[in-house]
Amino acid sequence: MPKEKLELSGFSIIRRLGTGARSTIYLALDEETRQTVALKRAAFERPEDTRIFEQMETEYKVAQEIDHPSVRKCFRLIKLKKLLKVKELLLTMEMFDGQTLEESRSLSLGDVLLVFRMVATALNAMHQAGYIHCDIKPNNILINGNGDIRIIDLGQACKIGTIKPRIQGTPDYIAPEQVQRRRLDQRTDIFNLGATMYWALTGRNVPTLIPQTNDLSSMLNPEKRKIRAPHEIHRRIQPGISKFVMDCVQQSPSDRPATMNDVVSRLDLLIHSIFKDRINNQKDLT
Repeated sequence: MPKEKLELSGFSIIRRLGTGARSTIYLALDEETRQTVALKRAAFERPEDTRIFEQMETEYKVAQEIDHPSVRKCFRLIKLKKLLKVKELLLTMEMFDGQTLEESRSLSLGDVLLVFRMVATALNAMHQAGYIHCDIKPNNILINGNGDIRIIDLGQACKIGTIKPRIQGTPDYIAPEQVQRRRLDQRTDIFNLGATMYWALTGRNVPTLIPQTNDLSSMLNPEKRKIRAPHEIHRRIQPGISKFVMDCVQQSPSDRPATMNDVVSRLDLLIHSIFKDRINNQKDLT
């Protein structure tokens, strides 16, 4: 079988990196800028492809407004037309050689908190620019061998205060207000972040308002969501860390930390406590 080879004017395709929802990402050389980039490509083949086009345009637009080292940069959005209609979109992005958080399963508790502090700091920068991410999850956090991280996939991002016309988000990490199509703000990202932390600490998912079975009762009655605290699942998790995560995934946005800056401050205290205890334990062994 001959090897598939993609040819795109203006780019030298090096290899395919992966596929997403109706899109493919390649490692490529942008012949105009001479940059090695991650190139996302989507072709219009059916009516539902309109959504991936919208998300790629959103990702490019929002990325232009954010200047933070831990938010992946987007460089160019190229529209290829046929008979005056856009039939293909190309988005060039910063190439970041890392694994998703889902693939990085060997992190220590301290490292997990450090990673989430970096994520929270990057999200805080987004909030300061007036945007929320709306889809923080393990697959949208990349980590490289140096411990650097990138938040990726800004396709569902929106302005703070937006009420979306349809439900958007990943079921295992989605906030109640996303399911109920209510006003979204910084605390929506805090829920998504907390749900991701819960998974990273326990290996389990927070019950959300999108049920995992055909039983719709939890969606109709939010009070039926029963969440075991992380320290009840794994004893190695300190109650203080457990309480922080549970605060982030509260049903009502008003019961969560108010801002991502508050999240960073609380993570700082937890990180300090963990590494202080680690240093003291090492001293006791000498």
